[in-house]
Amino acid sequence: MNKWAILTGIEGNLAAYEAVIVDIKRQGNVEALYILGDVVGPRPETEKLVERIQNPKRGELEPLICKGWWEEQCLILHGLGATGEANELIAKYGGDTVKKLWDSVSRQTVQWLRSLDFGFFELDCLLIHGSTLGVDDELTPETPPIQMLDRLSRMQANNLFCGRSGLTFQYQLQAGSITTKLTTLDSQVSPPTITISPRQVIGVGNVGRNFGQATYTLYNPSNNQVVFKTVSYGNGKGFQSQGKVKKSPSSV
Repeated sequence: MNKWAILTGIEGNLAAYEAVIVDIKRQGNVEALYILGDVVGPRPETEKLVERIQNPKRGELEPLICKGWWEEQCLILHGLGATGEANELIAKYGGDTVKKLWDSVSRQTVQWLRSLDFGFFELDCLLIHGSTLGVDDELTPETPPIQMLDRLSRMQANNLFCGRSGLTFQYQLQAGSITTKLTTLDSQVSPPTITISPRQVIGVGNVGRNFGQATYTLYNPSNNQVVFKTVSYGNGKGFQSQGKVKKSPSSV
């Protein structure tokens, strides 16, 4: 049965990416590789990482890549983003990181980032960095069910794969129904009850943020099976790979 490998958050960490690619090769029957943004980051090896991703080795999958939070920050710094100031980047990481990001990403790479998709819709699956609201929308196991349902319903997806939080989780929405009421000055209108089918949101992990340990996700679209993989790498780490399934069931 063919699987998808889904990852995000490389953040310029070339060693982490190489370790994950080796682990993906070991899985067998992987037919597609999705990178849900945050390819670049404030690291000196970012350009080498981009070159590596753009030029897969023989026998490797051609990755499908969409924009993430770090890509958006790069575009803003170069005057190509939706806003004119990198206020979110400065508030979160400070001025030093702004300079590091500027120095780490070439103008040529910025133009490549500009061409990336916002997300992918395959079968009944939406693959995106944040959510349908934007790359900065962070979904976690603590996100309220009604909010998760909203993000799924906007694109009529049954499975939403996201990476903004950097966490691995499987958040399941059980079958149920929603009834709403609209009250105006003249009357109260009760729309029909909306029936909800089972759906899920999957956090795919983070490859490069935590040095020495990378996480990513394997998904089998034929049976909806989700497996989270953890890869240890680096000096003194040896090489280890572990798989696990973690679920966060919720009901609507």
